[in-house]
Amino acid sequence: MYIFVCAGCGARLTVPLSQVVLPVHAHQKYGNGVQLPVLMESGTFAVDPNRLGPPWRRWDEADAEEGAARDIHVPGFSWSDGTPGTVVIAPGDTRGAVLIPEKAGGYCCGLDWGEGPNMACEACGLPVASRIDDCSLWQAVWLAPDAVRRLPVDNAAPTTLSWAELLAEGKRTPPYEPITRWGSLLGSGHRWSWSPQWEAAAGRALAHLLAASDGQPVTVPHGLTAEVLQRALDALLPGGRPARHAVLAGPGLSGPDADADADILLVPVHPQTGETWRPAGRAASAYPVPLPFGVWMWLAFPEPHLRLPASGTMPDGVVRDDPPMPRPHQLFRVDPSIFQHTLTQLPAARSPRLREILENLTQHMRSGLF
Repeated sequence: MYIFVCAGCGARLTVPLSQVVLPVHAHQKYGNGVQLPVLMESGTFAVDPNRLGPPWRRWDEADAEEGAARDIHVPGFSWSDGTPGTVVIAPGDTRGAVLIPEKAGGYCCGLDWGEGPNMACEACGLPVASRIDDCSLWQAVWLAPDAVRRLPVDNAAPTTLSWAELLAEGKRTPPYEPITRWGSLLGSGHRWSWSPQWEAAAGRALAHLLAASDGQPVTVPHGLTAEVLQRALDALLPGGRPARHAVLAGPGLSGPDADADADILLVPVHPQTGETWRPAGRAASAYPVPLPFGVWMWLAFPEPHLRLPASGTMPDGVVRDDPPMPRPHQLFRVDPSIFQHTLTQLPAARSPRLREILENLTQHMRSGLF
């Protein structure tokens, strides 16, 4: 467990926190005027290894070698020269930090990144964090890496769950959920939609699937996996050649070696360590496509149907039989910004075919793929 303190005066800024992997949807901008919940679970923090915020550098100010060193492999994209290691926490886990009044307004429905850190240490006034709660953004507090320090609060080593323990815990991320526009409490702005987390996860997965395709068609398992990914794969990859096959693999599933045609594996990422699950044997050479653990759990071990959330309790001996959740009416769309960010960081994006996809991303968005 750790706490974060002000780098200027040492004042405590957070409750004790344990580290988890940065959510793939951490920087997602979803829809327009949508009210998104808190990004991080209470009591946790994640570190973004990437550089965030100004100053910005353009590709033409550097060269391909420096771009590759920053994991940017496609000319034309800019990158941040900010300090890496920004820490994100739940807003309710902050202590001893206050909003800076002159930087706490001027946005759409709430606070955004626009004017830099908008929270200061209450003890010394040093700007230490950015509170984000604007519409279409996940609510969070981002601690500036050069303004805070991390300190251990006890000598106990953090408990890291094994893959088997994660399976037993069984935390799943449902594929669709109620989405509310800002200012409405499940009123006129309420609708059932594909989960923003799933759209973000699909953005990262699709980029890896295209990188693993080597210019060939790619197939994924039938059912929900195909509903989420196959339409985009068919539209973005050429036909007429033998297909490469992607299969679900991971803890609790039969070994991927049983499928001799599988050369791409859809595998979970450990939610605490960020480790991507890898098989043993000959399947270890297959390309691993990372999925958030909760999304992978739903695909690998789907529930027969989703139940509507219910409030209150039932008397002993009475079994509730709620109707299933309504399904979204629209086709699934992959998150374009996370797809673009992931693909530009993969060396395979240098290929002419994948660069063409990135150049035509706006057109693909208009066609409904993204």
